[in-house]
Amino acid sequence: MPSWLVSNAPRTFDEIAIPKNIQKTLKAASLSSDPPHLLITGPAGVGKTISWKLYARQILGPGWKSTTHILQCRDLLRQKGAMAKFEEFLRPGGNFSDTLAGMLSLDSFDRGIITMQEGDIPPAGKEIEIEENKTPISRLIILEDADYLGHIRQSYLRRMMETVGNASRFILVTRAPSRIIDALRSRAQMIRIPSTDKDTILDTLRIISANNFCNPEEGVLEDITYISEGNLRKAIFTLELLDIRKLTSDRAAVHNLIQASTLQSSRHLLEMALRGVVVEWRWENKGGKKKKLLSGAISEIDNLMNKHGLDSDDIVKQLHDVIVGRRLSLPHILRSEILDALAICDTSIRTSIYARIHFENFLHKVAKSAKQHGLASS
Repeated sequence: MPSWLVSNAPRTFDEIAIPKNIQKTLKAASLSSDPPHLLITGPAGVGKTISWKLYARQILGPGWKSTTHILQCRDLLRQKGAMAKFEEFLRPGGNFSDTLAGMLSLDSFDRGIITMQEGDIPPAGKEIEIEENKTPISRLIILEDADYLGHIRQSYLRRMMETVGNASRFILVTRAPSRIIDALRSRAQMIRIPSTDKDTILDTLRIISANNFCNPEEGVLEDITYISEGNLRKAIFTLELLDIRKLTSDRAAVHNLIQASTLQSSRHLLEMALRGVVVEWRWENKGGKKKKLLSGAISEIDNLMNKHGLDSDDIVKQLHDVIVGRRLSLPHILRSEILDALAICDTSIRTSIYARIHFENFLHKVAKSAKQHGLASS
């Protein structure tokens, strides 16, 4: 059975839970005789993916999935041969072949080749009309998390966008548009989607509940809206999870779910670093033998990366949330020093393939600052 995020996905621009002016902008761009490249930005879970999917459906017609090519740019981050993989995606036939952006498709000339499935409707309310003696858009190239491309690959992409004709369009999806070079931003129409407001999340949850024969307590919906912090995807997923467990009438279940799914390791490791416990060793009996095990704050970093599967960006985000959160009471000067150290750590990680070194350096800086302020004992 499909997830509610799939079965209740919007089918038209008007159904997307985004501001009306952005709906109109997407609709107008998709119906244009010369659709622009798009730069879609916004925080997590606000509708960036569904926006480009409906945009692709409107421009390419019923067969849009076969001529839409997606690259997850975050997968290229700090990987060996990342540039070669990027070039292979854009030139699937090799260096001496035509680029992906320059390849035409029969689907674009005759939309009747692909039979429209039941329930498949044009997102803008009508199909676009293909003008005579004009090459229609054949392909869309989607770059998810394009802010992780880096300047070299972005420059390569810019040169390709300059030479490609009307055969293709690029859609860059980002959270941080400031990481996109000016030459790319100037060639694309920016669609900035804000965090979903509480009333919209609440209304959407009510509609989805009715569609799926779910009768949650109003207080549960309000609690889910509060903890989702503008992330509509998180709110829908949480409601579905509670419905599966038959807990949609128990407000305490929302609190228990968040508590159980929130990692406490980030706060724990920061507290240890503030006490000066960054690297320590302890002896432990295992199978009748004593083994020397690493403990301290750095061991928590290892647990997050190796056991919980978090990447360095996730750890930096969690550490930032802990530092600026209400549960960690720190002097303002010390908090500022820790934030400076975290910012340096975040910048250093992006130029390295071994993030653990920079996390350990960050923890030692925290311990040093804490000692200067009379908190660390060693």
